[in-house]
Amino acid sequence: MGFRCGIVGLPNVGKSTLFNALTETAAAQAANYPFCTIEPNVGRVAVPDPRLDEIARIARSAQEIETQLEFVDIAGLVRGASQGEGLGNQFLGNIREVDAIVHVLRCFEDGDVTHVEGRVDPIADAETVETELMLADLESLEKRVPALAKKAQQGDKEAKVQASVLGQALELLRESKPARLAQPRDAEEKLALDRAQLLTAKPVLYVCNVDEADAAEGNAHSARVFARAAAEDARAVIVSAAIEAEIVTMPAEDRGEFLSDLGLAETGLSRVIRAGYDLLHLITFFTAGPKEARAWTVEKGSRAPQAAGAIHSDFERGFIRAETIAYEDFVRYGGEAGAKEAGKMRSEGKDYVVQDGDVMLFRFNV
Repeated sequence: MGFRCGIVGLPNVGKSTLFNALTETAAAQAANYPFCTIEPNVGRVAVPDPRLDEIARIARSAQEIETQLEFVDIAGLVRGASQGEGLGNQFLGNIREVDAIVHVLRCFEDGDVTHVEGRVDPIADAETVETELMLADLESLEKRVPALAKKAQQGDKEAKVQASVLGQALELLRESKPARLAQPRDAEEKLALDRAQLLTAKPVLYVCNVDEADAAEGNAHSARVFARAAAEDARAVIVSAAIEAEIVTMPAEDRGEFLSDLGLAETGLSRVIRAGYDLLHLITFFTAGPKEARAWTVEKGSRAPQAAGAIHSDFERGFIRAETIAYEDFVRYGGEAGAKEAGKMRSEGKDYVVQDGDVMLFRFNV
């Protein structure tokens, strides 16, 4: 499906425990020593959306299919990873393949769980990982940018675009700032930056792993992380990996009461999933019928043919129009027939920008 979030962090911060709970599997070995995860573990998780339940109920759909995100559990980075320390080169390569970074930070005190650097300091941990990513990007761009600049001087238009935006990223890295702070001037530069696959250009979600007592409100450690995220225009959420690991062992009907007793309205994993979805600037549109009600993922700003292509490439290639109902109207008028009778079903063409919550039926011809 194309949207992948890589879970990173130093060893023993709770990454694999979080991943296990996130995917409700024990695929990732959680152990109290570095490098217990050697190969990246991949899991797909449903994005919780109560709108799908309502659409399925109204459409009397036989089944519901949620939209999904893919999470990759990447083994713990250590200082010196950019120079190949630990399993650095392999880890950095795995990170390069994801769309966003979910950075798990240890925000709990526990003498029984060894910290690789002998202290609990989530900001220092974040800086250690970010530094290794910046060093890897810096090494890459210091080789590429001069060559691109030379081509640009010779009249290569594509090289001129790349040299402009990657040169900006290089200057940021030399100032110890991540490449995601670069500001492409137009769509061409944005595409060039995306294609460069710079590690520090990827959006970041900080996950503050706290103990059970701090799961509802966080603590001093997580407060510092939230402040850092705000300063970077990143995101942060609070999760207790230990609680999440316990929840997935419970019958579904017992989970609500367990969370309520802890002062929680929802699981931390739901927050992580939704935050990851939001971090990537994704929206959801729906299709509904007697066989199934289904949620689909597209990037914000996608036009109707692109949304059709999320279902099948033939839909995009032969796109004619999209019969579209806003979610609120679908609910208010009791489904497609009622919305159509009330004049709330719209026939949209290829320039229509899909809105979050649209219920759509595509007309196509191939």
